[in-house]
Amino acid sequence: MKILLITETYPPEVNGVAMTNQRLVRGLLVKGHEVFLVKPGRRSEAGGTPGQPEVIPVFGVPIPNYQGLRFGLPRPGRLGSIIRRVKPDVVHVATEGPLGCAALRAARKRGIPVTSTFHTNFQDYCADYGVPFLEGVALRFLRWFHNSCALTTVPDPSLIKRLSDHGIRNLELLGRGADTVLFDPSRRDPGLRREWGAAEEDPVAIYVGRAAAEKNIPLALEAWQRAREACPKLKMVVVGDGPVRKKLAKRWPEVVFAGMRYDEDLGRHYASADLFLFGSTSETFGNVVVEALSSGLIVLTYDYAAGKQFIQKGENGFLVPFDDANAFKEEAVRLIQDRGNWEEIRGQARATAETYPWQKTIDRFEELLLRAAAGGISEEDSLRTGAVTPTVGE
Repeated sequence: MKILLITETYPPEVNGVAMTNQRLVRGLLVKGHEVFLVKPGRRSEAGGTPGQPEVIPVFGVPIPNYQGLRFGLPRPGRLGSIIRRVKPDVVHVATEGPLGCAALRAARKRGIPVTSTFHTNFQDYCADYGVPFLEGVALRFLRWFHNSCALTTVPDPSLIKRLSDHGIRNLELLGRGADTVLFDPSRRDPGLRREWGAAEEDPVAIYVGRAAAEKNIPLALEAWQRAREACPKLKMVVVGDGPVRKKLAKRWPEVVFAGMRYDEDLGRHYASADLFLFGSTSETFGNVVVEALSSGLIVLTYDYAAGKQFIQKGENGFLVPFDDANAFKEEAVRLIQDRGNWEEIRGQARATAETYPWQKTIDRFEELLLRAAAGGISEEDSLRTGAVTPTVGE
């Protein structure tokens, strides 16, 4: 197939959407498909090399509070001209921003099937960013957008039910995989632990992810603080960057804020810790949970998304009821007080990750794209949503 993939984010940017896109693109290329990647970027990024997608950059503007990320704002007619040149069998929209809307409209106008992925619970972010009254607007937009596609991939079964309850149709489960080479307990680095002020026997808790309001990082830090009362030598490391990092660092001066880390260095940071604290309530999946399991960490998270899918409580990690902050902090204290079975649990965490290779996800993604390309989507079906499609950048 010729696949036109539309996204507002792609490596070297570091986030779950970008990394998932890269994994899927690489897998499709290995299978012999042609992938054309449309994303915000500079003209110098245009083109491709053997074994890589052809990059087609479009104009973009910075996304507020998301340093390094941009909304794609293609000039009028740009997506139409790209589609005429590439002649894709299917257009896959990975992000629902202005660029995705322009691609959806341009592809449907030309009778080309469009698939999408539900990566982010934007409707839940409204309260985190001080505009809770926009939640209904966000839901109406997401319903229009995804119902205009032949199918939408979703990483979590419970999220499929939730979206279905909101009237979003044609949802298909597409899980995630584990990179067991990059995220490996063997990358544990005593030298890095010494930089954190941790001796060999001292436990280290870690959070990895974007430093943003929706990630609920203060809960992880409060849980660490409570657990440190029971174990004064417990260290805390935060890996990642974002709009709330400086504020958090000022409030929690004893925490190591390591900033953004990439590739092997990221794997080294994971593996050099012991306890992974992840209290986010806004995940569609939560790739970092799988990365922590693969790194052999003791994972504590809420009972939903990746945690619910991968963790058997007390066997390969620990879960507490969704959005129960007190239970999260109490469990962190209990875990640090009872470390006798940590080694066994860490081994089971790693074994769990090894049973979920990325290849299964890539095969499933290919199957869904082939189905969409073969079936197509009619203009009549796409108009049943009763919404007016945006006209930006067609």
